[in-house]
Amino acid sequence: MKIININENDSGQRLDKFLHKMFKETMPSSLIYKYIRKNRVKVNGRKSKIDYILQWGDTLQLYINDEFFDTGKKRLTDNTGFDFDIIYEDENLILIDKKPGVTVHDDNQHSKNTLIAQLHSYLSSKGEYDAEMENSFAPSLCNRLDKNTSGIIIAAKNAASLRAMNYILKQRMVKKYYLALCRGVFENKQATLTGYLRKDSNQNKVYVSSTPVKDAQKIITSYRVIKQNKDSALLEIELVTGRTHQIRAHLASINHPVAGDKKYGHLKGEARQYQALHSYKLKFLGGFEDTCLSYLAGKTFVSQSADFI
Repeated sequence: MKIININENDSGQRLDKFLHKMFKETMPSSLIYKYIRKNRVKVNGRKSKIDYILQWGDTLQLYINDEFFDTGKKRLTDNTGFDFDIIYEDENLILIDKKPGVTVHDDNQHSKNTLIAQLHSYLSSKGEYDAEMENSFAPSLCNRLDKNTSGIIIAAKNAASLRAMNYILKQRMVKKYYLALCRGVFENKQATLTGYLRKDSNQNKVYVSSTPVKDAQKIITSYRVIKQNKDSALLEIELVTGRTHQIRAHLASINHPVAGDKKYGHLKGEARQYQALHSYKLKFLGGFEDTCLSYLAGKTFVSQSADFI
């Protein structure tokens, strides 16, 4: 038998969800539910239901074979290191200014020194995260950027702020703005583009059409030309919907690809190493005053590190 003490980051979630996180590397879902039904998972010494909401201070008694507890957690090493700038930080959140060329999460190429690994190393060095002490939670990134896109990444330090930020993003209570250097001369200096995006997972590429197509998702991208040059323009872009490669593919579909975009640009002799796309501003609206992140309402955060300005 193993005894697990539920801490603050474990609380507030269903029993089955907690066990899925704890045993995600070692135990199939079917077996987790079987153990709960067979009373081999007790909460505070009593049989519990699958949908029981864990409370801080609860104790789990797990009558489960020892082999399943080898979860394969990644342990931090002293030389993991971190190399990023911080736009804002408090006890709940950190806004990281991501550099171009940095992979956000581990990928199929098993990239090392990812942004999530750097985040864990940074918080560990401050004494704010100890993987050995956590049962089901690790500091997490709340949004994603392509490897070659730079700008603001939101990271949650605890489970409550992660749930709150996921809610804020899902309900579109924060506006996200990008800067982009795009090829060509824009006839319309300001416009809202609507299209339909279809993802091809095998190619890791998306395709945009102006009319609905099968398995496509509707996308909306607004832009404003800040400065027009002879053969390129600096744009401010509001990402109304957030789909994979949306900005890059949407602008390329109207013949204004992002400079340096080797996947959607199709330009010969492109000199830039990374695409000229930067997530530069987050503007938090309202509507989430009943969460632990209520203090963000009305605040705006800006990154000024775009290298193509």
